[in-house]
Amino acid sequence: MIEIKNIVKKYGDKKVVDNVSLKIQEGRITSFIGPNGAGKSTLLSIISRLINKDQGEVFIDNKELSQWDNKELSKKISILKQSNHINIRLTIKELVSFGRFPYCEGNLKDEDWKYVNEAIEYLELKDIEDKYLDELSGGQRQRAYIAMVVAQNTDYILLDEPLNNLDMKHSVQIMRVLRNLVEDLNKTVILVIHDINFASCYSDYIVALKDGVIANEGDTSSIIDKNILGDIYEMDFRIEDIDSQKICIYF
Repeated sequence: MIEIKNIVKKYGDKKVVDNVSLKIQEGRITSFIGPNGAGKSTLLSIISRLINKDQGEVFIDNKELSQWDNKELSKKISILKQSNHINIRLTIKELVSFGRFPYCEGNLKDEDWKYVNEAIEYLELKDIEDKYLDELSGGQRQRAYIAMVVAQNTDYILLDEPLNNLDMKHSVQIMRVLRNLVEDLNKTVILVIHDINFASCYSDYIVALKDGVIANEGDTSSIIDKNILGDIYEMDFRIEDIDSQKICIYF
């Protein structure tokens, strides 16, 4: 379990995360939703120790974040940020192999290659695994980065807007992959996601942030509510039940 206690992050005089406390249960998909500037990505980065918190504590499996050794933490948590820039020319397979660095420090063994190859297959990249990243479409490149995270084989997978640059087909594919990681391998997935309907159809739990605080949280069915969403996004919603899924209409 990840437990967040009274987290504060300020930039200048502005609190972008304001005294947030939250428990993230294992073995499910938790989605962070909310308008731009709500603090979602900042909170995700604090959990992964990419940025420092100003106040509060984060416990990962009952151990405070500051007490984790970097190498051991990278075996426990993987994160994919919105923007990924690598200055060297890599193939998909080379990029995905970076996910094994915490285990082998660049000297990949058979077990490492097994995880690399499985991740490439999982993301349907096998037929282009030898292509260079600069030869790929935005969607292919995004899938390659997600494959790298999958190959890292951590208990907790943190993804900041993983559907960026993806068309509808590949967005569905990614969400199904994440669902399978939870159901088949008992991974814990935490997403920042803007598409409210993907959050509705694939999440187990939703945390809605607004102005740096948790505006609401709960099981997906309780949060996908026109009044709750209307308050968070300040717009009108209609919710329809389609094949036992709650679909938001807001155009």
